[in-house]
Amino acid sequence: MIYEEIVKKAAKAAKKVNKDAIEEHLAVEFCVEGEGEGAFYVELDKGMIDVQPYEYYDCDCRIRGNADVIMDLIEGKIDETVAYLQGKFRVEGNFDKAVDFAKAVSNIVPPKAPAKKKKAAKTTSKTATKSATKK
Repeated sequence: MIYEEIVKKAAKAAKKVNKDAIEEHLAVEFCVEGEGEGAFYVELDKGMIDVQPYEYYDCDCRIRGNADVIMDLIEGKIDETVAYLQGKFRVEGNFDKAVDFAKAVSNIVPPKAPAKKKKAAKTTSKTATKSATKK
């Protein structure tokens, strides 16, 4: 996966976060190591989520790891505590803010159920033609 794909995928995943669960400002910089190397940030603030392909020098914390682990974190697919304890990523800065971020992204808005299609009323014309003639 290349850097641009990672940022695009992170922005898509961020749209699924329940914005009502975000109560305070939180800025997390992600440093992708290895394939797709680069930095981007996710900023959350009172119902707003922003993902940008830049370094965020005044971030609350910085999370470093490979692209797969970082994407799994952002998408809420892995238990952040277990992954951290297994050494899959590192946190620099305010560790409590990293935990707050993980809680926010795990609070995904459930997908809307597809609207049920109404069956179109069948309109059949019962036109019978009788062509019987008696002679």
